[in-house]
Amino acid sequence: MDDTTRVEWREWGQAAFDEAAEADVPVLLSLTATWCDHCHEMDAETYAEPRIAANVNDSFVPVRVDVDRRPRVRDRYNMGGFPSTVFLAPDGKVLTGAGYLGPDGMRQVLDSVRTMWQTKGSGAARVPRSLREDEPPAGELTDDIESGMLGHLTDTYDEVAGGWGESPKFPLPDALEFALKRDREMALRSFDAVSANLLDEYDGGFHRFASERDWSGLQREKLLDSNAALVRAFANAYLHTGSDEYREPAERTIEYLTTTLWNGDVDAFANSQAPGDADSHSIDATDRAAAGEPPVDEGVFAGPNALAVEALCTYYAYTDDERARRYAERTLATLREELLEDGVVAHGLAATLPEVTDPEAPAPLLSTQARALAALTTAAATLDVDGVLEDASEVADAAIERLRDGDSFHDGPAEGVGLVERPLRPLDSNVAVADALIDLAALTGDDGYRACARETLADFAGASDRIGVQVARYATAVSRLLEGPLVIRVADDPGSDLHRAALRMADHEKVVVPGADDVLTPGTARVERGDEASAPAETPDELSERVGAVLE
Repeated sequence: MDDTTRVEWREWGQAAFDEAAEADVPVLLSLTATWCDHCHEMDAETYAEPRIAANVNDSFVPVRVDVDRRPRVRDRYNMGGFPSTVFLAPDGKVLTGAGYLGPDGMRQVLDSVRTMWQTKGSGAARVPRSLREDEPPAGELTDDIESGMLGHLTDTYDEVAGGWGESPKFPLPDALEFALKRDREMALRSFDAVSANLLDEYDGGFHRFASERDWSGLQREKLLDSNAALVRAFANAYLHTGSDEYREPAERTIEYLTTTLWNGDVDAFANSQAPGDADSHSIDATDRAAAGEPPVDEGVFAGPNALAVEALCTYYAYTDDERARRYAERTLATLREELLEDGVVAHGLAATLPEVTDPEAPAPLLSTQARALAALTTAAATLDVDGVLEDASEVADAAIERLRDGDSFHDGPAEGVGLVERPLRPLDSNVAVADALIDLAALTGDDGYRACARETLADFAGASDRIGVQVARYATAVSRLLEGPLVIRVADDPGSDLHRAALRMADHEKVVVPGADDVLTPGTARVERGDEASAPAETPDELSERVGAVLE
């Protein structure tokens, strides 16, 4: 029993559903996160109320799931945010659901669900639409997808406050990076809004989002994955502008990641930091230091750590920052040595997840495979580390072999408890793996990876006009595929002047291929795009001229 909530929470698993079936009662599924303030509030205000807790314990089988530790449960039962309060039939189908519920709201919902169950039973339960319709809307890949996304960004751009949409205001790093090459003014005004409103000037790192259109109502939790994505985005803005205005937020966030979120015992990053006491953010620096830091979730997850590797490599590529390189290499070593086996990347590092008996490993998860693949290809382009490209190919091959169904990918194996056994094709993870496969094809020369990326993206093209700005990376990947990414082959070792110059060429969607001595004279570089290839360049200045000519 959880003493803080008085509810007798069960673990997610077949035993809980069997118990519900035997007792002929619904399951109450509570989706929470360690960093979620509203989740803790609901525990303190709702589940701690004795009569509510007794009602839940007597009439339901209550199950508590941490959404970071079980992402496939999260993706199938999320009610639009956390906490999510979901009522299930014993077969895992959904009766009804809500988000945060105060004591009065919870009493009403408990009574309503009990009545529904008594009158209709399992007949009232449904499978969510996303799990009923497994065939994605395939279509043709055309230039209209890129122009359509730019139009969508333009239509939803907030001229007054910056960013996209009205409320809540999320930083949307993929949209920032898409706009950076296609409408720089809109992109940079949005970068400015994100850094001005979400960056923690005192402790470093970015807060998760703001609840209001004017960026007020700050939600102060800090997550590794969103911070890593913003390091990458701000580093890319620095590449395009050369302005410290965009480099410094990335630098401050790297400082936060490598101190507050760094777990030196396992050489990897912790998952998140809770918001802490709201009052502490308004006091002066001396008193704030004395107040102590909000708690950190020490769980180490492969996907966010892979995203951190990608971000640190990107920042290092443009700045030669040694701290970024060191932490990228240490985290990469942990990913490869502790979490990668036969191409499958485990969801989390078991030593840091004692409360989870099976953190969804060793079964491959698409989001984890995609992020690991991006980390490995970025490291291969940037760092002097042996065997990274071979590992990248193994990760890609495992994803293709075990998760691909038709022309696109499922999020994981079709097995598990409740609706986890139902197939799900998440657009964002399919886009992420396709984008990484484009890089892998350029790095390895294996066009099979490029063909797989094309088929994956085309599998969703029929709905491209309905894809929101939060998945702007879809249009980025389609653009890179149709035009061919800018590829710079360097017949020199990583870290050479020519290699460093190639990394700094102002197109963050390019692919740099070091060690290309098999196709070029040592000490030279060549620029390629599609079927076009430049003459060899021997100096950074010549390389810059070749890039400019290809991009004209």
